[in-house]
Amino acid sequence: MTARQKESRPEAGANDRLSELQTAFSAHIRDPEHEAAPDGIEDRRMKIYRELFFNNIQSLLASNFPVIRALFDDDRWLGLIRDFYSEHRCQTPLFTEVAKEFLRYLQEGRGQREDDPAFLCELAHYEWVELALSLDERELDDVPADPDGNLLEGIPLLSPLAWVLSYRFPVHQIKPDFQPEQPGTEATHILVYRNRQHEVKFMQLNDVTRFFLESLREDQGRSGLELIRKVAHALHHPEPDRLIQAGAQLMDDLLRKDVLLGTRPI
Repeated sequence: MTARQKESRPEAGANDRLSELQTAFSAHIRDPEHEAAPDGIEDRRMKIYRELFFNNIQSLLASNFPVIRALFDDDRWLGLIRDFYSEHRCQTPLFTEVAKEFLRYLQEGRGQREDDPAFLCELAHYEWVELALSLDERELDDVPADPDGNLLEGIPLLSPLAWVLSYRFPVHQIKPDFQPEQPGTEATHILVYRNRQHEVKFMQLNDVTRFFLESLREDQGRSGLELIRKVAHALHHPEPDRLIQAGAQLMDDLLRKDVLLGTRPI
């Protein structure tokens, strides 16, 4: 063994001990009921870290998911966050992504538990969307569009910050005194979008508007008039010409809301 190898061994051993200490420390912080604290650290000191880390996470998620927080009493809420905190392995170190990780935990890791409301995952997604759109770095002014283009004759351009969402439960109505146990007889369709003032807005959709927006996203080469006729045909509308007039008014309204940005530039 060379002199250099001999000199490196104590350093390697120190690194190993540091790694073991960090692993034990983080495991205890995540799940103090089942993971012992590292040896030699006073519990009073460990308690400071346990409470600091956990309270930061639960406070952040309470602000990200205010409706869910309002539905749960303190014990139930803290239990839910403790489950997430101890069971889930986040895929990102970014603090702004914690809400997305919480949603992923509910959808993929937690499973439906006895005390969980049946609408929990859908409500969490609905609340997360607002945060996701508010943090989206894209700017509508950077999207090439003709705001004065003819929406009937030209190809309407849908904002990339407009999401058409469908839920089994009426998530936009859920609150402490309204917690449905069964899905609605019909799906709930909601448009969530961010306007040029960086305000996130919500709008419940009827079948005509939903079908129009979904067709616009899926078939981006059609003019506004062609899209309206497609909707009329698909819905077997008895008065297609009347629907064209209503569709033109709808597009004008969506343009004012920044859901449509105008028409595609020629």
